[in-house]
Amino acid sequence: MIYQFYQRRIFPHLLNQVMQTASLMDKRRELLVPIEGEVLEIGFGTGLNIPFYGNVDSLYALEPNPDIYHLAIERVQHAPFYVKHVQSSAEKLPFADASLDHIVSTWTLCSIPNLDLALAEIYRVLKPTGTFHLIEHVKHPDSVKLQSLQTLLTPIQKRIGDGCHLNRNIEHHLLQAQFKFVEKEYFDADGIPAVAQKMLFARAQKQ
Repeated sequence: MIYQFYQRRIFPHLLNQVMQTASLMDKRRELLVPIEGEVLEIGFGTGLNIPFYGNVDSLYALEPNPDIYHLAIERVQHAPFYVKHVQSSAEKLPFADASLDHIVSTWTLCSIPNLDLALAEIYRVLKPTGTFHLIEHVKHPDSVKLQSLQTLLTPIQKRIGDGCHLNRNIEHHLLQAQFKFVEKEYFDADGIPAVAQKMLFARAQKQ
């Protein structure tokens, strides 16, 4: 019961605060401003991306956690474009094959239970010329010490972070899902603990 209270009443607010770290907000802007038209956002969260969609006509906001989405309501109501809440999992997207031009994920792939199935679904619904835009924290590509610490702490992080894995090699999973990178950058996010500081900023398309 205590854990359920944490998941429903405390974690959404913690998530909302942490994800507003200045360095993360700057990267949101860089990722999202160029996107135009219709967008599916995987893991909409509390709606922090809304101000950076400068040229979007409509947004499908996929967020399976109603307690987290509840914190997005005010931002959704003030959005200058149409937002439709999709309460579904990333592993089973309610969209037709090759139907979307843009799919976005910001700090979400770490917490999806079956990441490979979710990436297969993203691949399925993305148009042949479509783009998958993402920022994710990742398994450190160079430091063995940090890799070990990430693996050690991931079971705890999954409990306190709604399924978040600290040690996922997101680039590897994307390549295994037959995506190709059209843009890729690793960076360290200021204001984030070293164990989760290494980030991947990328845009990918179907091979």
